[in-house]
Amino acid sequence: MTNVLVIGAGGHGLVVADILLRAHDAGVELRPVGFLDDDKALVGSTVLGLPVLGAGAQSREHDHDAVIVAIGDNMVRKRAYEEATSRGERLATAVHPRAVVAPDVRLGDGVMVCAGVVVNPGTIIGENVILNTGCSVDHHNNIGAHAHIAPGVRLGGAVPVGEGALVGIGAVVAPGLSLGEGCTVGAGAVVLRNVPPGITVVGNPARELHRD
Repeated sequence: MTNVLVIGAGGHGLVVADILLRAHDAGVELRPVGFLDDDKALVGSTVLGLPVLGAGAQSREHDHDAVIVAIGDNMVRKRAYEEATSRGERLATAVHPRAVVAPDVRLGDGVMVCAGVVVNPGTIIGENVILNTGCSVDHHNNIGAHAHIAPGVRLGGAVPVGEGALVGIGAVVAPGLSLGEGCTVGAGAVVLRNVPPGITVVGNPARELHRD
């Protein structure tokens, strides 16, 4: 049995802990044993029946075999992931039993695959990626580390997604396009052209968001 500490006791932390609980019920040898969170007000409380034990940096003070970083914000999650790896932590991967992941898909350390997700053959998922509720990732996608594919997203085949990219709720990306590192695709956007690094696009068809 692998006992897992969940770093982050907010909304996404609840989702990840629930994934681990459902996977454990389905026979996977992973079990969440508590949360770590830097919000001192949460320490000593319980979430989903699991205790909030202390801050994220205090993982070594608590008995466990692995951690998983359950924070929605990409940059904050990346920082917490790097801090955990620098402490020599083993990173767990959480896959909901009602996700469909092709046998040849490569999942990096610390990946979270939520309920209803479909990941088709030939796809590579980098470390610390969130594949959120009900998204679909078609064949031969390559999703960079620390990216977040939000609920209900549809990625066509052969779409490379850069490190730290955010693809918002319900967005659609046509096959063969690329999403650059650190870009943001707005909720409901329909992407019909490549998105450069660091750019935010919104709308149907998706266009760069210009701010006054």
